[in-house]
Amino acid sequence: MSALHRRIGFAVCLVTILLAVIDVNIVSAATVPIVQDLDPAHGVDKIPWLISAFALASAAVLPLYGKLCDTIGAKKVFVGAVATFLVGSALCGAAQSMGQLIAARAVQGVGGGGLMSVTMVVLAQLMGPGDGTGRSKGGSIGGLVAGAGMALGPWLGGTLADRASWRWIFYVNLPVGIAVLAAAVVVLRLPVAPVRHRIDYLGAALAAAFSVSLLLVTEWGGKDYAWSSPVILGLAGGGAVALALFLRRQTTAAEPILPLSMFKVPAVRLGFAIQGLVGAAMMGALVYVMIYLQVVRGIEATSAGLFLVPMAVGMTAVGLASERLARRGWSQKTFVLAGTVAAALALGLLATTSVTTSLWLIRAELLLMGAGFGLLVGQLVQLVQAAAPRHQLGVATTGARFFQTLGNAVGAGVFGTVLSRVYESSGPGGSTSALGALRGAAHRDGVHALTSGMDVVFVVAAGVMAGAAVLATRLPGGAPRD
Repeated sequence: MSALHRRIGFAVCLVTILLAVIDVNIVSAATVPIVQDLDPAHGVDKIPWLISAFALASAAVLPLYGKLCDTIGAKKVFVGAVATFLVGSALCGAAQSMGQLIAARAVQGVGGGGLMSVTMVVLAQLMGPGDGTGRSKGGSIGGLVAGAGMALGPWLGGTLADRASWRWIFYVNLPVGIAVLAAAVVVLRLPVAPVRHRIDYLGAALAAAFSVSLLLVTEWGGKDYAWSSPVILGLAGGGAVALALFLRRQTTAAEPILPLSMFKVPAVRLGFAIQGLVGAAMMGALVYVMIYLQVVRGIEATSAGLFLVPMAVGMTAVGLASERLARRGWSQKTFVLAGTVAAALALGLLATTSVTTSLWLIRAELLLMGAGFGLLVGQLVQLVQAAAPRHQLGVATTGARFFQTLGNAVGAGVFGTVLSRVYESSGPGGSTSALGALRGAAHRDGVHALTSGMDVVFVVAAGVMAGAAVLATRLPGGAPRD
């Protein structure tokens, strides 16, 4: 590839990362319009599924992508992932029911998981071998783009839902994705490893079965089914069996998709755990701040999305300052610890929100949260990459994404269950779905009950981030590669 082709390829990767991150959370600001259109009676209870379907599908296929890149080449896998993502986007835009939309989001998630993980492989091959400086810079830029997409997603979703139709939050992917696809086919010239690797399809299937079981337990337990019901017990038991079989498979497979030897490295083991916790808390923060602004405060989707501008400012400012902080002696451990503490503090402040809280105070809390997440974006992946053995670099990178995506899915399910349980214990109508039909004093009581439930969600999210901060204190200062 010529220098020009490499620059174009690098730009294609950044656009792909932005597209993938935006689509993880673009639905959050448009959930109310979607529910009102497709299922006004029961759609609110299905919102966690709408959010988690994308993340769950991504988590299920992530372990496969690294091996596929090694086997058939990163370019073919990248093109296939983008094409699958576009098919899913078109199906989402054409959905006529919440069930169809959730299923289409799962198809979109299969491609979306590849957009993030395979793009990192493509970036590494574009930069090629070197002293590591370029690779670090590329990771920082990628992290900054991902942070911008995280904040832009809800705003873009709200704008399209209010000004056009919620369906355009999916249709807008098509022209951008087609341009990425065409550029990748024409420009990318990536190496294909001469050695054919085995793909552990059984291990990937067991990992997917465990992920699905875990999400269903967190989504249905104590809400649709009692914790002691045969359904929940069966899912929990099935998930435990799938996990046990997966762990056994990883010890016997010729080329496991997630080698257990990596967990012997403290920085890798702790990095995976922190990544999962951050993913869960981040998902809860974005989704439920948007629901609070629209349902409790009556702010339209576009204006609600603008509340994430302070969060984007915080992430961008910290991202731009990270290189200077690193030169002043900040280690990756320091970045992670400071980020988790700041995010936990912001979530704790959000837990004091009432129906009359100043909107400027909420903006300030989101600014602090953005600063915290800005210290984390990209740093955890780079920390894991620095500590992993060189021959397991790709698997470690995919593993970090796997735990983050699984955290997103579990967080959406758990926080949705928490909100429903708190509301049902004190709110009128018995279900959050009934809030829209309430009038007068009953509606006011319902809004207060919903706000109380969201405060509990933010308390739980703050506790999750506090746990991540505790784990961050145990990170080693650095770990050499084998």
